[in-house]
Amino acid sequence: MSTTTNDDAVVTADTDREIRIERIFAAPRERLWAAYSRIELLTQWWGRGNRLDVERWEFRQGGHWRFVEHSDGETDGFEGRFREITPQERIVFSFEWDGMPAYVAIDNVSFVDLGDGRTKVVTDSRFHTSQERDGMLQSGMETGLNESYRALDALLAAGS
Repeated sequence: MSTTTNDDAVVTADTDREIRIERIFAAPRERLWAAYSRIELLTQWWGRGNRLDVERWEFRQGGHWRFVEHSDGETDGFEGRFREITPQERIVFSFEWDGMPAYVAIDNVSFVDLGDGRTKVVTDSRFHTSQERDGMLQSGMETGLNESYRALDALLAAGS
């Protein structure tokens, strides 16, 4: 499975337990890193640009994070723990959506400097089972992800 249109992320599910997401942004790696690691920037794009309550943000190895997104009178909670943080290069964390409780994915986000002022962000999400992976794919995650990435584009453009 793979889909892409214009500025949409390329989402592939080539193995039975993983989803790979790739997206190129028109900004240097340092700016992408800041948008992912500084909570005052992250809250402007992460939840598709919707209001986001930060219930917890401990950006360090072993730290816990929890966000609640508010949209159209509904709320969605997301949380996890940071496994690895390598500044400017990689963030590895667990990811759990309240809509699929106890189905935890491990996300590995890499920031690849393309050398021309652009950065490729690659996220590999690993699930326990193929059914969990399929449930996430069927949840609308791709639409929400692309909406968040468009909000990130706007944030990056405003900062240039």
